[in-house]
Amino acid sequence: MAQQKENRAANHGLNLDGKVCVITGAGSGIGAGIARAFASVGAHVALVDRDLAGARAISAELRETGAVAQAFGCNVSDEASVAAAADEVRAALGPVSVLVNNAGVLRVGSLETVSIADWNQALAVNLTGYFLCARAFGSDMLAAGKGSIVHVASIAALNPQTNSGSYSPSKAGVLLLSRQLAAEWGPRGVRSNCVLPGMIRTALSAKFYEEPGFEARRAAATASRRIGEPEDLAGPVMFLASDLAAYVNGAEVLVDGGLDCMLMDMVPRPGFNATPAA
Repeated sequence: MAQQKENRAANHGLNLDGKVCVITGAGSGIGAGIARAFASVGAHVALVDRDLAGARAISAELRETGAVAQAFGCNVSDEASVAAAADEVRAALGPVSVLVNNAGVLRVGSLETVSIADWNQALAVNLTGYFLCARAFGSDMLAAGKGSIVHVASIAALNPQTNSGSYSPSKAGVLLLSRQLAAEWGPRGVRSNCVLPGMIRTALSAKFYEEPGFEARRAAATASRRIGEPEDLAGPVMFLASDLAAYVNGAEVLVDGGLDCMLMDMVPRPGFNATPAA
């Protein structure tokens, strides 16, 4: 408890202490990392996930540190499920001040072979789910005349990720959804911003790193020369959610260790550089 108070004091500029912050997909990976960060600065964290057991495990971990945290089951692609979760969060913790849209899925398949069911499911979770959650949890913010929504998109929103079905189109849609929310809700005091993660180690990609030399090759493709962890994304998300970013609206922040600026170094130039794979 003393440590938590110390953390709150050190992060007082964020002004998240006591605010109800909803994080979707918080039962593991990036969402869990974001939940831990918000809890560390005194936010009251609602962990929303289809995997209720996973969300409960993370919320129990956070409560052991003295944090206010509670898990809620929800299928973000289902309007009734999202509405029910929003009601449960309000009843348990109070009106929502911050929403972090993070829940997502990836369905493998080329555009030639991906099934319509898989295509539609990724869109339903990754894009429609963000819209449904923004509307359900954002209603508290609109009523209060203030609030912040942060959407976890992906570097795949800017670059096609082949053989991944509708993943890239869905994430590209998130960028414009965020901008439209900023344009429509900004005048009413609600901000909407995106983070675009890349090269973040998660349970989804953990298997890749078991291949000898894989991590070194991936790290070499970034300017920072390392693979990111969920905690690396939590800081930018928390900043955008906080009062420190009060005049940041409709923005898109790359959190990829500098991968996006490495394109020209990927092109062999004898006498100038070595390709990352070398």
